[in-house]
Amino acid sequence: MITWRSITRTCQRHHAPIRAQVRRLNLLEHHSHKLLQEFKLPVPPGFLVTTPEQAKHVVSVMNAPSMIKAQVLAGGRGKGKFNSDGKGGVRLVESPSEAFKSATNMLGYYLTTAQTPKGGLRVDNLYIYKAVSIAQEFYLAMTFDRQHNSPVLLISSSGGTDIESNVDKMHKLWFRLSTGITDEIDAYMQAELGFSDTEMKDIHRILVQMVKLFKEKDVTLLELNPVVRTEEGEFICLDAKFEFDNSARYRQKEIFALEERSPEKEEEDQLAKLGLSYVRLEGNIGNIVNGAGLAMATNDLISLYGGKCANFLDVGGAATKEALRKAFEILQRDERVKGILINIYGGIVRCDMIAEAIVAAAAEMGGFKCPVVVRLQGTNSEKGLKLIEQSGLKNLVVEGEFEKAARMIVKQTLGAEL
Repeated sequence: MITWRSITRTCQRHHAPIRAQVRRLNLLEHHSHKLLQEFKLPVPPGFLVTTPEQAKHVVSVMNAPSMIKAQVLAGGRGKGKFNSDGKGGVRLVESPSEAFKSATNMLGYYLTTAQTPKGGLRVDNLYIYKAVSIAQEFYLAMTFDRQHNSPVLLISSSGGTDIESNVDKMHKLWFRLSTGITDEIDAYMQAELGFSDTEMKDIHRILVQMVKLFKEKDVTLLELNPVVRTEEGEFICLDAKFEFDNSARYRQKEIFALEERSPEKEEEDQLAKLGLSYVRLEGNIGNIVNGAGLAMATNDLISLYGGKCANFLDVGGAATKEALRKAFEILQRDERVKGILINIYGGIVRCDMIAEAIVAAAAEMGGFKCPVVVRLQGTNSEKGLKLIEQSGLKNLVVEGEFEKAARMIVKQTLGAEL
């Protein structure tokens, strides 16, 4: 049994909101609201629009001040900027005509936030709901704490857009999915956040439904921010962020059917069909390696020498000509990539086979557009390096030592940046 003393020890403050692992399915806000409604969590009725005329009509029907929110998979929309009028992606409008004007400056334009690519994300849909009078904003979230091998509840009395700057007010409470929200958790929350008995009943209902949703839908992160208390004393979930376990795709087909297909995701799926693992990063050096451990070591060494990787691309044992051709095609299409390092350790896979695939793929594409450094080590590595040296391909050099290869591609890439 959990005692008040023991729960006080476990309800520690922490330095930043816990984030789930990357490469998880995310939902747009309007899909998130529908899912919350399905589990009887309080959200304002909302409407999805794709034209300024629709936005004007919706606000006219609501006949009240309304929120218009850009539908993109990125946080910080309210503080972001559109390339049209420089305003943010979350706006309060007072009239149908104002809704029309805002929608005109949002739809078809690009919104840039702290979490988007440099050029921003194109907005093609807006979500509109009636504005609520806010007395206070709270933050509620559930995720998995892998250090404790336990789900954890995160709570804060300061929700909204400034959650990251108010981490000193964040608490975390570990719990069991089998027991859910206990009386001890309720007591701690009421004491720390100052809820009345009536308010705590409403919060308890929200938490119970959060646990139910978390379990039934294979959620890895459920973030309600903000949960607001209105001037009338109601609690409403205004925004939500979900992440789902990719391994649960077969169980959650309806949810995964809602997935937004970004160009990066399409590339990842194309390579996955060829047995390759691809993850987009924020640098300018393309990586092709075999093995996750070698990929991480390559990323670290490139960073050590002052470079940054543009991707994580693990060919594993699937380094066929077709697979490598597709990998090169995607990397060369990426305008950020100024150089490519191919780092292969031949254990199961033979280095001469890799070399043949590299030469054949490059020949099909008409050569490489940027500098490429190849490092082969292991089974038949000497034979493989010789094949590449004799290929006559431009922009392609070989280097047998890991450190020298990493230093070489960083140097060539930095030169391309100057």
